Amino acid sequence: MGDITVVGHGEASGSPDVFQATVGVSVRSRRIAGVMAEVKAKARAVIDAVLDSGVAAEDVRTAWMSVHPQFDGNRITGYAADNSVRITVRDLSKVSDVLDKAVTAGGEAAQLSGVSFDLQDSTELSTQARERAFADAKARAEQYAALAGAALGKVLRVDETGGTSQPRAEFAMLRAAGGPPVEAGQQTVSAAITVVWELS
Repeated sequence: MGDITVVGHGEASGSPDVFQATVGVSVRSRRIAGVMAEVKAKARAVIDAVLDSGVAAEDVRTAWMSVHPQFDGNRITGYAADNSVRITVRDLSKVSDVLDKAVTAGGEAAQLSGVSFDLQDSTELSTQARERAFADAKARAEQYAALAGAALGKVLRVDETGGTSQPRAEFAMLRAAGGPPVEAGQQTVSAAITVVWELS
């Protein structure tokens, strides 16, 4: 009797279990030796603060380092230096405290960017999203088949046409005493499939 092609969509959400951020320092000085010494000292202070907050050494890695002259026309007026590290916090109850101590250690030179929550393993959510996408496609196909006076036969083809992992605006506030508020939210994995059924 022919076939029917239907697209199904599914989503599954879970709580993130890892936090990442880039913390560092940016300093300026008239002399290159001065800027190098200052950025080294401040970056060391930030790293020590992060480690003292309970972050493992293997979860702290250099993300960016630069030194460059500053000009007024063709004349060098000083030097700028930047040093930042990418940190991974696996205990989400410590996030606010880690950030507070890192930024405090960097002082006025401190910088914070690239803040994100994620799932270390989204396999289970991906599986749930695919199951829901298939169920959605089947429900649609059954409805259309009934409207056409037919019934679904066997599946002829399944194509996974897309899927994403993204945070959803369902936030849970994490706050340590004196620390900045951090919103963990929910991580949502989506799936989209195209299924072809035989009609009978």
